[in-house]
Amino acid sequence: MGQDVIVEATGSLGRIRLNRPKALNALTHAMIGAIDAALDRFAEDPAIGAVLLSGEGERGLCAGGDLRSLYESEGTGFAEDFWRDEYRLDARIARFGKPFVALMDGITMGGGVGVSAHARHRVVTERSRIALPETGIGYLPDVGATWLLPQAPGEVGTYLGLTGEPAGAADALYAGLADLMVPGAALPELVAALARLSPDAGHDGVRALLDDHAQAPGPAPLAQARALIDRCFAYDAVDEILSALAADGSDFALRTRETLLTKAPASLVLTLCLLRLGRGAPSLEACLEREFHASLALLAEGDFREGIRAAVIDKDRRPRWSPATLGAVDPARIARWLEPRAEPVFSKARTGPI
Repeated sequence: MGQDVIVEATGSLGRIRLNRPKALNALTHAMIGAIDAALDRFAEDPAIGAVLLSGEGERGLCAGGDLRSLYESEGTGFAEDFWRDEYRLDARIARFGKPFVALMDGITMGGGVGVSAHARHRVVTERSRIALPETGIGYLPDVGATWLLPQAPGEVGTYLGLTGEPAGAADALYAGLADLMVPGAALPELVAALARLSPDAGHDGVRALLDDHAQAPGPAPLAQARALIDRCFAYDAVDEILSALAADGSDFALRTRETLLTKAPASLVLTLCLLRLGRGAPSLEACLEREFHASLALLAEGDFREGIRAAVIDKDRRPRWSPATLGAVDPARIARWLEPRAEPVFSKARTGPI
């Protein structure tokens, strides 16, 4: 049980268990490699019909990537290797041939979304809190979030990507980040039933079993706020979004505006740009490629290190953003952050025009 990733076969089920519960299963570079190796093993084993990803401990699947290792690294070399391997894994999960089931129980954030929300079968529980809170640490919603979020209804994805607000089970289903809700108490039986399936059950067999265990999550708060979100987040400039929220004047709008004002201004502008570009992207890989180069820019010359310092290292929760205001964000700088600055993650054949 000392491994950070536990890989095992149970019946016809290949299990991948993230095992850093004290760190809320945050992904290290070694863990990314271990997951990839597990997929190699399960893909080649005819006795394995499906793969299940879950997190050890009671708090959640995965809180994201290991931020401390990125902060302590020199330059961008470590980050290049980390993100390149992570994003390739995210894309592999999206295209994995056998049924891949992700249990998004509890906290599932950042990199945890990357290894789960691209899966073919995504299960949330009443405890789920799905979030992409990166603008709050001077970063951007990565791991393919700029592919996923633009597919949400209306401007719901824009709202989630800019604010970083968590989505519960109903909201995750509404936003297209998950497929069904299974009560947490029913997960052990669900896992056992998956292990009993025939190896040739396929996607249809797995989905039918999941449906048998699923329950309706109830109304989605985001659906109830949809009209306001669509109206206020329809703009292509962050300052216009803020103005629309102020003009609306409702409690939800004003709370949302205050939330946005705590985020890194440059990250907000960059994120909105990436989300808009994601709407016309030809593939998940194209979005991951763009995120990769923008991520390196934020680490090298943006607010990312300062955001990690304030949230993880010193924990003073008082980041000093540069620039400190939206009005001081230089559009030319944002444009440079979108340009390639390292060897590509994927071949052009996989990404299409970026």
